[in-house]
Amino acid sequence: MENFNYHNPVKILFGKGKVKELSDQLPKDARILMTYGGGSIFKNGIYEQVKEQLNGFEVSEFGGIEANPHYETCMKALPLIKEKNINFLLSVGGGSVLDGTKFIAVGVHYKGNPWEILSKGAKVASALPIGAVLTLPATGSEMNGNSVITKAETQEKLAFGSPLVMPRFSILDPEFTFSLPQRQVVNGIVDAFVHVMEQYLTYPVNAPIQDRFAESILLTLIEQGKLALKNEQPDYENRANLMWAATMALNGLIGSGVKTCWATHTIGHELTALHGLDHALTLAIVLPGLLRQLKHKRIEKLNQYAKQVWGISESDKELAADKAINATEEFFRGLGMKTLLSEHQIGDKTIEKILTRFKNRNMTILGNQKDITLDDVKLLLQSRL
Repeated sequence: MENFNYHNPVKILFGKGKVKELSDQLPKDARILMTYGGGSIFKNGIYEQVKEQLNGFEVSEFGGIEANPHYETCMKALPLIKEKNINFLLSVGGGSVLDGTKFIAVGVHYKGNPWEILSKGAKVASALPIGAVLTLPATGSEMNGNSVITKAETQEKLAFGSPLVMPRFSILDPEFTFSLPQRQVVNGIVDAFVHVMEQYLTYPVNAPIQDRFAESILLTLIEQGKLALKNEQPDYENRANLMWAATMALNGLIGSGVKTCWATHTIGHELTALHGLDHALTLAIVLPGLLRQLKHKRIEKLNQYAKQVWGISESDKELAADKAINATEEFFRGLGMKTLLSEHQIGDKTIEKILTRFKNRNMTILGNQKDITLDDVKLLLQSRL
């Protein structure tokens, strides 16, 4: 196991009716900006439940944060924060709303162009405190310091991370997911699954605790994901297990002391930026191709994954790896994901554009271990046509 520091200060309030504890989590002098997305919280009653808990507080609202939060939209919140002297942000929605809220939290005090935080990795020196009421389990943003933002003007989707934007608390009520359309439920399952894979399926470092935690999350997502599709009506226990799995998939625990690789996300972000594909869908497209392209580099963990997650006991390592990758793609397709670029009318021109964008950013080697060349990227994407 490799050296690591692990600290997660996020307070989780999990379960039915936990929104009733919201007011107790807020500073008594909080001047709150409540952020949300396209308005679904008005249709499912969540807005009223949250507002009830905010009685007695000074509250302003900022809606319209997109499913892939736009830099341009987030920037519109900054003058409001200054005008109202806001000192606390409350995100009510899915991971995208929270990601946008995190960027707002750091952008409001940044000296200069806030886009530099994403494009240049500029240091985040301060951030407004954040609380979250989660309505869509997927990104794990409710228990981490990560955020991904899209600049619509230039079709760029970039990430930043800072412990300063880890929520002070996150309220997770599985019932708040009952009104989600199936597409969003499936997106959350696939997003969480690939989050685990990016931390687990790399190189062995003798970290059995992290590996077994990761495998248990993958097995839960497979089991509960299939169950979610079978249920005609949302089932509380099923949604609770999916919600907690998505949170555990990216709260830093299973990625501590192991080698991670976020190349699937890096490549997938380009497909979203250029074509507007759902984030999870891009991951389902890219991951099988990446694993096949890197099969010989990742053969040991692929065989562990084959045995522990899919019950594949082939003695031939290459055959076991192939079966595990096939099982992964079949799982995605069984959830309704179209995992080929050609199924989305995306061809060679997009592949060349992605490669050019990486070159222009001096990203000639991808992955945390610097083991994925642009030739690898080209071949894996071509294999998805």
